[in-house]
Amino acid sequence: MNCDQFRQSQKLSRLQALALLGLILCFHPDLKAQQPPRITFNFDFPGSEPDHYVISIFGDGHATYDSHITSNEGSEEDSFRFEFTISPFDRTRIFDLAKRAHYFEGEVDSKKRGMASTGVKTLKYTDTERKTQATYNYSRIPAVQELTDFLQKLSTTLEFGRRLEHEHHYQKLALDDELKRMEEMSKQNSLEGLSAVSPILEKIAADPSVVNPGRVRAQRLIAEGRKDSP
Repeated sequence: MNCDQFRQSQKLSRLQALALLGLILCFHPDLKAQQPPRITFNFDFPGSEPDHYVISIFGDGHATYDSHITSNEGSEEDSFRFEFTISPFDRTRIFDLAKRAHYFEGEVDSKKRGMASTGVKTLKYTDTERKTQATYNYSRIPAVQELTDFLQKLSTTLEFGRRLEHEHHYQKLALDDELKRMEEMSKQNSLEGLSAVSPILEKIAADPSVVNPGRVRAQRLIAEGRKDSP
């Protein structure tokens, strides 16, 4: 075999190996590109604050929150983006509810006539095997009701975090009132995912320039977040 024939043989061998690898990747389920599970909740309700937000929660606990407030004239006033890690307890709860809701397949909205609008909600689920979503105003499905309630309360918690971050930088005298309101809502079970905002609460609790009652409230909220996420 001369040099040209040898090089041609080597080239064919590489091509054959690549073709074989392609076949393995196509037909071996364990080697397919894996898409991590994700649940996304979109909420739109003109006139509310915020009037639009999106929560995305991944199977590894990473999560994002995007919201904005629109003025009466229809222009965007304030946008907010926050990345956080949801607690393992809450993550398990969320994905279990999605499973119980059959990953939002089929009809989710109650279709009840005369029902007042509570905002347009869309739940989406994606992973390697499925991509499903449902849009609704109100659902009679218990798992959807519970998941919706959790995610809306999580949004309320994250909006508190947004305001606390702003006030800590620019208006520290307003912190105590904000924290008092947050603590009251926590006692009324109107908040979820307190651990998501623990970084700003910890900064406030450790800041000697914040009035002492505010620092104490922040400490209590941190402890409450730990208790709610065993």
